[in-house]
Amino acid sequence: IKESASQTRDVLKQHFNDLKGTLGKLLDERLVTLLQEVDAIEQETIKPLDDCQKLIEHGVNTAEDLVREGEIAMRGGVGEENEKLWSFTKKASHIQLDSLPEVPLLVDVPCLSAQLDDSILNIVKDHIFKHGTVASRPPVQIEELIEKPGGIIVRWCKVDDDFTAQDYRLQFRKCTSNHFEDVYVGSETEFIVLHIDPNVDYQFRVCARGDGRQEWSPWSVPQIGHSTLVPHEWTAGFEGYSLSSRRNIALRNDSESSGVLYSRAPTYFCGQTLTFRQVDIKTSYLPQELPAVTSGSTVTFDIEAVTLGTSNNNEGGHFKLRVTISSNNREVVFDWLLDQSCGSLYFGCSFFYPGWKVLVF
Repeated sequence: IKESASQTRDVLKQHFNDLKGTLGKLLDERLVTLLQEVDAIEQETIKPLDDCQKLIEHGVNTAEDLVREGEIAMRGGVGEENEKLWSFTKKASHIQLDSLPEVPLLVDVPCLSAQLDDSILNIVKDHIFKHGTVASRPPVQIEELIEKPGGIIVRWCKVDDDFTAQDYRLQFRKCTSNHFEDVYVGSETEFIVLHIDPNVDYQFRVCARGDGRQEWSPWSVPQIGHSTLVPHEWTAGFEGYSLSSRRNIALRNDSESSGVLYSRAPTYFCGQTLTFRQVDIKTSYLPQELPAVTSGSTVTFDIEAVTLGTSNNNEGGHFKLRVTISSNNREVVFDWLLDQSCGSLYFGCSFFYPGWKVLVF
């Protein structure tokens, strides 16, 4: 409780500090934009008035110079006066002192102002007062971790009856890592996480998104799980087939190749579920009594040992395995009679056409 409370305080402080910084930055950017608009309007509208003022000042200065020149001409001698008056008269005739630029009407002169709506404060205040909640527990929790060869099945459930979940989000990481990775987002409450290394601890957590909401709920309490089962692998080096780096995906890439591709070791045990998933397929294949196998199809095998009574030689075996093959909500069940018991089994798959790519787990 103390640890989660401390983490929650840190998250709240960090979030609101980030929010303050972001809001301050947005307000500063808006202020700069408005000030730039003021500068642009000022420069655009003041230029004609500045030009008019300069023209008037130039005319006034010219008139003052002409008046001084006339006064000097009138103070000169008779001959000199006539020459200066003639020069003054000629210059005055070329100057249009009565021609002034048009001055804009007062109603046409811009008068800048700022229009600010104070109601935004109330809107922001209402949103801030409703922002964020503190929950005593997350609305979803991890319910079960089931080990698989090379994988772990993660199951979760809602613990808050008032919470309506639209989607779930599952993350995992190695316990030695500091970074969680998204591995599933969807509406299901169960997912098998593949590519799990055996005997390595992994941490899982899940959250949910409420119906019609965008934000995710708080994370569930992290759960630690691991798989002690050896991952299933296809046999490497088989001509005409390519394998993935973990050797759990096989691709038939040679049209001349045929036959069955087997597992590298007898890693399947009775009581487990063996799953073949078609990652890619070029041509669909319709097995007897089961749906067509297409891209994304999943076929599972479940085998359980059946205890036999007194041996019947007509049956040709003393040990019986009950095999259930399931695909797309349909299944086929048959009994497999053996001469001797076996603790583990190999598996194989006949890649019917080139281009088939099959994942086993």
